[in-house]
Amino acid sequence: QVQLAESGGGLVEDGGSLRLSCTTSGRTFRIYAMGWFRQAPGKERELVAAISPSGGLTYYADSVKGRYTISRDNAKNTMYLQMNILKREDTAVYYCAAGQSYATLLGSSLVSYWGQGTQVTVSS
Repeated sequence: QVQLAESGGGLVEDGGSLRLSCTTSGRTFRIYAMGWFRQAPGKERELVAAISPSGGLTYYADSVKGRYTISRDNAKNTMYLQMNILKREDTAVYYCAAGQSYATLLGSSLVSYWGQGTQVTVSS
């Protein structure tokens, strides 16, 4: 069993920045493709960013491209999401996720493990 835990959420003004972190209790962090999902009230959970096990490949949803940066430090079993130029529509609960492969995480949103979520609220 792999356990994921998000941190770094909070309240930020429109145009501000925030960095989320995701840590894992497992010893095999480096073999997983990782991603960040978000879910706003009344909307479906959506994939906003993903990163391959080595960190060599990344994906961003069009809505966040150019503003968000996903990264990982396998030595620390930690993944990050740097969010810049935040907008009201970025307000959501953000979830850390681990998948068995980068291709299936992107193509099918196939997730093996979920974090508990952290709230990001962007004020006007």
